[in-house]
Formats: sequence, structure tokens, C-alpha cells
Amino acid sequence: MSKKMRNIGISAHIDSGKTTLTERILYYCKKIHRIHEVRGKDGVGATMDSMELERERGITIASAATQVEWKGTPINIIDTPGHVDFTIEVERALRVLDGAVLVLCAVGGVQSQSITVNRQLKRYKVPHIAFVNKCDRTGANPIKVSEQLREKLGANSILIQLPIGLEEKHVGVVDLITMRAIYFEGDSGEELIERDIPEELQAKAAEYREKMIDAASMFSDELAEAFLEGTETVEMIIDALRIGTIEQAITPVLMGSAFKNKGVQLLVDGVIKFLPNPDDINNEAIDLNDETKTVSLKTDPNAPMVALAFKLEDGQYGQLTYVRVYQGSMKKGTEIFNVRAKKRIRVGRLVRMHADSMEDIDYAEAGDIIALFGVECVSGDTFTDGHLEVTMTSMFVPEPVISLALKPKDKKAETNMAKALNRFTKEDPTFQTYVDAESNETIIRGMGELHLDVYLERMRREYKVEVETGAPQVAYRETITQSVNFDYTHKKQTGGSGQYGRVAGIMEPSAELDYEFVDGIKGGVIPREYIPSCDKGFKACLKKGSLIGFPIVRVKMTINDGASHAVDSSDIAFQSAAIGAFRQAYNKANPEILEPIMSVTVETPTEFQGNVYSSINQRRGIIVSTTEEDNFSRVEAEVPLSEMFGYSTNLRSITQGKAEFAMEFHHYGRVPQSVAEELKKKYNTKKEK
Repeated sequence: MSKKMRNIGISAHIDSGKTTLTERILYYCKKIHRIHEVRGKDGVGATMDSMELERERGITIASAATQVEWKGTPINIIDTPGHVDFTIEVERALRVLDGAVLVLCAVGGVQSQSITVNRQLKRYKVPHIAFVNKCDRTGANPIKVSEQLREKLGANSILIQLPIGLEEKHVGVVDLITMRAIYFEGDSGEELIERDIPEELQAKAAEYREKMIDAASMFSDELAEAFLEGTETVEMIIDALRIGTIEQAITPVLMGSAFKNKGVQLLVDGVIKFLPNPDDINNEAIDLNDETKTVSLKTDPNAPMVALAFKLEDGQYGQLTYVRVYQGSMKKGTEIFNVRAKKRIRVGRLVRMHADSMEDIDYAEAGDIIALFGVECVSGDTFTDGHLEVTMTSMFVPEPVISLALKPKDKKAETNMAKALNRFTKEDPTFQTYVDAESNETIIRGMGELHLDVYLERMRREYKVEVETGAPQVAYRETITQSVNFDYTHKKQTGGSGQYGRVAGIMEPSAELDYEFVDGIKGGVIPREYIPSCDKGFKACLKKGSLIGFPIVRVKMTINDGASHAVDSSDIAFQSAAIGAFRQAYNKANPEILEPIMSVTVETPTEFQGNVYSSINQRRGIIVSTTEEDNFSRVEAEVPLSEMFGYSTNLRSITQGKAEFAMEFHHYGRVPQSVAEELKKKYNTKKEK
């Protein structure tokens, strides 16, 4: 079964047509019997955008899974969001997928979020093919997009198709492997008509076929020899391209127009021909008996079971847990073991997802992506059958960069708000919440304004919660800029045994880590059992700096001297000594405030480029680079997050609604002195209140 199966994700920049493409795949694979559109006039909306908010806004917010069958091959598909605010949905999908389709717009080409998605594909080493969509649009140029894949993403992009006509004349593609012209006819493009290549395209097709085979020959000596003799076969070319794709050394490029029902069936053929099955991928787990070692997992249904929970949905009928089975099999009614929680769980209900609907199944085997009902766990948990002591590595979770204060309007709203926040934080690791100890306000944190806005709207609709929100808060940090010595003695006598601990050493900036602890104690002046206490005390101080009360980063603490008392020294005494030493040294180390700097990409008609420059400069931004193509400019800049609130409205105004932008966290940078003074005034006034 696993040799036939494909597990793929559909990933792209926002508005490249991912969900439209997935809708067509579902239709041609006979999973649905009628095509619906994103923001469709029929009021239904695309199948994979099952959330009401997604259909209203015309964007994908949560990844959705389904399984289709194409020519006898089962394909698990996860449709992922394109907006950077929902990047965790892409991260966890790619963590469990074997391959992906990178969708690109034939007009926009490689856009800002395409670069982010490409980085995520590389992080999880996911082989992928590219589909250049929207070849029916004015200005479409799929060959140029293929070149951009090379220039901007460093991909070895290989065209395996050429368009037959572009813009309103786009009717089909030339298949460079079979050297046949394919036309898509019928009401919904379901009829594939094969003809000879039009005469005007024959020379171009021969040129690009030679380039394709030349690239594929690097992965097959048999193809290289056969090509020199003119005896290459279709099978040889496909096999060589498949090897190159799985090794992530080739990105085959296909094309069409999902909206106009062209090229989709050939793309699904490409998924089967070029992307790996579970057997082709070497998946590993960490050996819990020796965490420096890994264990290779086999797609053998009879081997001990290993599975990873990668996504949770907490609904009215209990928790739905999406799971990828890596080894062995999972059966309804059997027991599985949660490695983290060290608990046995009975599999009561096993389901296969189709967007928001589900189909009950009794059995799932290695390579499958399914869901469990009513299982208590967290995202990233590993399940085994109890015989193997291993755990899977989890997905990368980016740190939230923006926060908002919430205040429920009444007591009932407070109860429902707590329920909503509990659910959302469980489902989404990038959505976090806490109660501020000083103001007693409930704070939510997320990846951007849209991210928080969506959760606030879901709170109103799903939990009937009305809340008042404060101004967005930026996740500032504090750090030090100078090295200073410290020497602090904690001494307390309260009748009976007292407390005594002395720590001395150096506080200095750390170049690489947020926190470093160095034990430089010699001669046992601080007993070994109290060294961890010093580390613990220093760490406790990192939670809140004295400038504006935000976490402290990039600090290295070295202890090299100290003293203890035979009776009065204790864990608490040395923790207190470390806390006192940290506070003593911190203000002497010339602390400063850091702010999140965002990597911002604005795509605008060139006529508005000056306006964009001006808007970025006014927001304390730095222009990093500008590229221009066909009267369109891509401006890349680094801008403080605190200056980006309301930028989408501003950008619409200064470009007549013709520009778009994307941003993601880049690094923490120093706050200018004038801004730092304002922040100190603002946050210290809050403390006084």
C-alpha cells in the first residue's frame, strides 16, 4: 500500500490559487461532483475552506486534509494557508508530508511568501514539483517564472511542459516527455485531447526537451547513453526526473490554469510520477535510551507502531487529533502509548478526514495520515504500541511577535473567553495567552494583526464572546551592552538556621544564545550541589528586565568565585544570591531595549515605488533591495514591527489598492534612544498605575 501512496501538501504565496487548484483535483478525482469557487457566487465556497471565516475572506486560515484516488493511487492532500500569519499551519503540514506542490502565479512569479514556503520546504527536506498557475491571466509568463525559481529560490527548475497560448488564448500544454500537445476540453476541462505539437512550437519544444533530458541525465547513466544514441524512452526520462526530484536536486515545472480547468490532471499525474511514496523517504526517530542516536523507521505494517500527532482541533464533540503513521499500523479498539505523557490510550474512533467531514475507518498503516477522536495529547506527541522507546522530532514553532490586551464585557463573557482561549492555545502553538501579573489583564500573543483578528472573530462567532481590546503590544526584549563583574552575598538570619550564599563572576553580552551559564568555580568554594541553584536564580531574572519589564536576552553569566556556610547554605540561599547578583550587575551593564524587526516585502506597480519608499522611511524602515520587472517593483525592507500597525490600510491608500505586502520576523534590533525613552515612560507609567 505504502509504495502506491502519496502524501502531498499544496503550498504557495497568498492568492496564487492553491485552494482553487485543490478544488479541481478533488473534482477530477471524483471526490466531489461539483466545482465550487473561493468566495463563490453560489454561497458554498471551496470544499477545503470549510470555516465560515475562510469563505468570507477568501483566504485559507487552517490547513485541511483529504484523501483522493487517482489512477489507483491514494493521495493524502493537505491544503495549507498562504498568509505568513498562519505559518504554523504550513510548518506542521510539511513536517509530516513526503512531497509538495509549490504553486506560483504565472504573472506574479516568485513572490514574498513563495520564499518563506521554499525555506520551510528545505527545513523539512520535502521534495517538490512546481505548478505555474493562472496562465490565462494578462501578463502570464511561465517560462520567466521557471527562471525566477532558479534566480530567487536557487532551485534547479526544469520545464517539462510548455504553454500552448497564453492569457485568453491559453488552451493547453506541450508535454516535453511524450512530445505531444494536450488540450483540455469539455465543460469543466475533463476531456484531455492529444494532438501533434503545433508547427510554430515544434522548434521551441525540441530545444526545451533537450534541456530537460540534459538535466535528467545527471541522475541516470542509462538515459545519458540512450539520449546520445537517440533511443531514450518515456520511462527512462520519468525515472531519472523522479530520482532528481526525490534527491531535491531537480524541481520539475508544470503549468496551466486551475480556474479555467487546464493542466490539473497532468499535475496529478506529475505527483504520482515524480514525488516520493513513503518508502522513498528515510524517516527517523530519536532513541530515548540514547538521545544522540536515531532509529530508522520502516514502512512495514507489521513492525512496532510509531506515529506523530501534528495538529489538534478541539471541537464540541471532543479533541480531534491529526496523526501521521510512520511505522507499523493503528487499529480501532487497540491501545497506543503516548511517549511524552507515559500513558496508554485506547483508540476508540479512527477517521479519515475530508476537510470538515470524516469517514470512519478501522485500520491505518505506515504512510497514512488519519485522525483520532477523543484522545488527550498535545501537538508533537509521539505514539507507539509500547514496544519501542523512541520519539519523533517535532515541528519548528516560531515565536509570537505581537500581543493584545483583552477585557471581557461581563461575567458570562469571561467564562466563555477562558474556554475559547484554552481551545485556541491548544490548537495553535503560535497563539499564546497569559495574565499580566501587574495589570491583571489577559494578554493574547500571535504572529500578526490578521492572526489575532481571526481569533477574536472566532471568539465572537463560536463562543458568543464580546471583548474590549487594548492597543496592540510589541514583544520587546531587553539586553545588556557591557561586561561587568558582580559579587553578591545573600545573608539572612531569622532565628534557627539562616540563609547564606555568596556568588561572584562576570555578566557579559552573549553573541549567539539568549542565555548562557558558565560554571567557572574551582576549589569547591561553592559546593557542586548549589551550582544548578545559581543557574536557576539567574534564569528567574530573565523573565522581566528593569527598563520596561520585558524578557532579557543575549546574556552570559559566568560564576568564578563564591562562598558557602556549612549550616546556612541551601538551594534557596544560592538562588537568592544569584538573583541579587543579577540585579546588582544588570543596571551597571548599560541595558538597552530591543524590538522585533520585520522583513517586509512590498510588491507594487513601479509608478507607486516612490510612495512605498516614503512610507517605509516614515516607519523607521531600511530599504534592503529593489527589483523591477515589467513595470512592477518588489521592494524589500526591514521595518520595526511597532511601525507596521495599520500599514495595509496605508498601502492601499498610497498605491490605489494595487500593491500588496508580506512580512515575517527577521531579528531583534536596538531601539533608538528617543524611542527607548518613550517606551520607558509608557511602561513605567503602567507600573505606577
